[in-house]
Amino acid sequence: MENILGLLRIRVKRGLNLAVRDLGSSDPYVVITLRNQTFKTKVVKKNCNPEWNEELTVSIKDPNEPIKLAVFDKDTFTVDDKMGDALIDIKPYIAALKMGMKNLPNGCALSRVRPNKDNYLGDESSIVWNDGKITQNMHLRLRNVESGEVEVEIEWIDVPGARGLEIEERLLKTPWNH
Repeated sequence: MENILGLLRIRVKRGLNLAVRDLGSSDPYVVITLRNQTFKTKVVKKNCNPEWNEELTVSIKDPNEPIKLAVFDKDTFTVDDKMGDALIDIKPYIAALKMGMKNLPNGCALSRVRPNKDNYLGDESSIVWNDGKITQNMHLRLRNVESGEVEVEIEWIDVPGARGLEIEERLLKTPWNH
């Protein structure tokens, strides 16, 4: 446990305007990958605007390592079709956590992250204090596909015995490459 910083809970909420891969619809699911960790949501049948509302938890060793999100269309007799992918950049979120803010009013925004060429945000994303937790909601634009976004929310989980966020500043300063 001492070689990880902590855990990141990723709530895969829903897909928006996902690509059609079957007759008029798709059977989408999401795969989250970080190093040797891979997690999948359930398949939502015949829906290009699916609601997954599932929580997937990954262990974080390096905040610069990209978390990969990919959407697939479940097929019965052939290989599942890819429906786009994105990277989840947690560095702005980790920086907000390290500010050490506590006991703020619910809904208080600690930071805002604007979409740019270096991230996959489809809209501005706020890092918010709610009910004693800091969360970030993101609308991720899928790449390598004609359309689609996936809405996720991330939340840090401290783990007893883990290194925690008392990490060297150099970890957060390394450029993030795609």
